Amino acid sequence: MWEEEEEQIISNAGQMVDLSFSLDCKTLPLDHAWALSQAISNTLSWFNELENTGLHLIHVAESGNGWHRPDDILYLSKRTRLMLRLPFDYISKAQILCGQQFDINGHCIIVKESRLKPLLPSSVLFARYVLADREQSEEDFITTASQELKNLGVQCRKMLAGLTHEFQTPNGVLFTRSLMLANLVPEDSLLLQNNGLGNNKKIGFGIFIPHKDIKAVGQTMDKKN
Repeated sequence: MWEEEEEQIISNAGQMVDLSFSLDCKTLPLDHAWALSQAISNTLSWFNELENTGLHLIHVAESGNGWHRPDDILYLSKRTRLMLRLPFDYISKAQILCGQQFDINGHCIIVKESRLKPLLPSSVLFARYVLADREQSEEDFITTASQELKNLGVQCRKMLAGLTHEFQTPNGVLFTRSLMLANLVPEDSLLLQNNGLGNNKKIGFGIFIPHKDIKAVGQTMDKKN
């Protein structure tokens, strides 16, 4: 779904924020969603109780200088961050993560100092992982996501589904698709960033971040058509 409409950009902070922590960690499993979420929620007793709190899953470059990332291991750099989306009033409570050491499926991660990143409106938002039905077609996924956005009060005329992923949990395998939205008005952009999409934000699903280059969206769409 991709309908043309003029872009608008107005700055305004949201009610939620991203709290970003530096890390001392060399490697993590590619599929670390469940283990990392459990580590966070076991330390922050309120994390699972608040509806819109969420965890940004950790990412590294796919390749560089002739090197390609192994299929199941992430090699972290000193710039890699752990990031939580949480209410502004809970920033101080989340600071107890600083200095904590976690074992994530045999990989050691030490959480260090934090910094605050306010949510700002962007006309283009991207979620790497949105919970989906494996049996759904991409078109049906877009239709379902569009209805969920409308239920939230977000109007979007440009949507693009992307890569699929699978995640292991004690309750079975979860299937996701990436989702990009464009030409969002500032109010809707902040509304979506504050609320996310779906019920799995605690393990990193349905969390939207600004996307820098709207041209890349159009180019991807052109290649797809």
